[in-house]
Amino acid sequence: MSIRLRAYFAICFAIGVFILTAILSYAIGSFSTSVLKREVGGSLSEVAYQMVDKLDYFMWSRYSEIQILGELETFKNPENPQEIQQILNHLKTSIPSFSWVGFTNEKGQVLVATDGILKGADISERPVFQNALSKPFIGDVHDAVLLSKLLPNPTGEPLQFVDISTPIMNNENQFIGVLAAHFSWEWTEEIKKSILEPLKGTREDVEVFIVSKKDKTVILGPKDLIGKPLKLEGIDFDMQKNSWDLVTWPDGNDYVTGFAYGTGYKDYNGLGWTVIVRQPEELAFVDSKNLQRFILTIGIISSIIFAFIGWIVSSRISKPLFNIEQAARLLKTGKIATIPVETGIKDIEVLSSTLRELVSELTKTESALGKMQTIAHHDELTGLPNRMALNQYIQDFLMKENRSGKSYMMLFMDLDGFKRVNDEYGHHMGDQLLIHVGQRIKEAIPDHAFLARLGGDEFVIVLDSADNHSEIVSTIIRNLNTPFNLSKYTITISCSIGGALWSVDHSNPDHVLQLADKALYASKNSGKNKVTYHNQNMKDSEY
Repeated sequence: MSIRLRAYFAICFAIGVFILTAILSYAIGSFSTSVLKREVGGSLSEVAYQMVDKLDYFMWSRYSEIQILGELETFKNPENPQEIQQILNHLKTSIPSFSWVGFTNEKGQVLVATDGILKGADISERPVFQNALSKPFIGDVHDAVLLSKLLPNPTGEPLQFVDISTPIMNNENQFIGVLAAHFSWEWTEEIKKSILEPLKGTREDVEVFIVSKKDKTVILGPKDLIGKPLKLEGIDFDMQKNSWDLVTWPDGNDYVTGFAYGTGYKDYNGLGWTVIVRQPEELAFVDSKNLQRFILTIGIISSIIFAFIGWIVSSRISKPLFNIEQAARLLKTGKIATIPVETGIKDIEVLSSTLRELVSELTKTESALGKMQTIAHHDELTGLPNRMALNQYIQDFLMKENRSGKSYMMLFMDLDGFKRVNDEYGHHMGDQLLIHVGQRIKEAIPDHAFLARLGGDEFVIVLDSADNHSEIVSTIIRNLNTPFNLSKYTITISCSIGGALWSVDHSNPDHVLQLADKALYASKNSGKNKVTYHNQNMKDSEY
């Protein structure tokens, strides 16, 4: 065999191996990278949703507190200013976010106020009074010029507030004044910190923005952007949807951007805030790029090794190479195949074995990414599937499989008294309780049932319509009514459950979950620790 012939075989062999590696790299790398990018974007969108959900819940809580105070007889018949003063002071002490709370007469003169600030002042021309003459009012974030001069301000930065006020009617339903409050915008920083804390070490340089519906201005974010309008190409802040995208920001850099729209909570309609969570593209997709470089490096090294082997082999390598190429084609089409081990020529045997190991390593890499996907679909505290896993279960398993004519029972459940556990024993004990609750629920349901934790103390169970729902629900309630022995404490709770039937052919699963959620509140409103099933004859008043 001449040198030229051996060189010819070496070149051809090197090209063949490189093509094989490229096929494997493309097939495994492209799929794995695509999945990883979706998971990164989805996680940022989920963070934005959690932030907007906490914002709406906080606003609803303060809104409800002011309304409840306004219904007290002390305010309807304000003959005892000292008692009103005590109530307002206690409110501010209990909830430091309230920077100022005051009670005015029908002309807008402040009669009683926390710390005596603005007492006797006329605020009749202020929005907090004008907008609460006939109904409760919640104002967007704004600067309070008058209050900022009277309230402590250690940082020296401009103070920002949100207004909440409600009209006060006497027992004859006559307007006698306004109960008004300003609470500090600084509480959003605490919420942001609680959202970003779990991301430390896994998501670097993540930033959170809150964009006001009015003028689309930034009301929370980097200092250089606060108060300025934010325009992002491809994102419509009025679409009211939760999603993510790769967006070029005004600074010219590309960021993976997740966003969620605030739609309010219960009877609070929300202020239309949009929460945006962004991370620089190079940091968000660093694992994806590392994977691509890893696969490319393996391909280059493998090509060099096998080119040398091709230099010293003979024409007998053609048939083994053909067999290897056929296996590679099967891998490219997604079929299960292994690289055959060719014997007879030692060099060919080494070649085929090395390729086999290469495929194994790449497959292990894909498996590792699969584990990452599993983590993203499971609740970190209880290990149960999360909201993303529930959606995927419905779309990929129940709706895409051949299940025409099938129906399922969706149970939406919520723990009664869980807030009391957090308040009395601390959030750590509350977390331990949630872990044990998940275990007890799992023990009460069939193996084929699907159980997910949506967040907080909310769980969803999907049962086959043929299951004995009554017996399963009774077992769940009985299990959760049994006292929990956690550390040195014995904790007793109950649960309320709502159920709705889902037909694969006719019902929207999201709508069915909403019906189950409504049925859950019917259980709570009618005594708790029970189950209520939705039916078409139920009226909204029954919820």
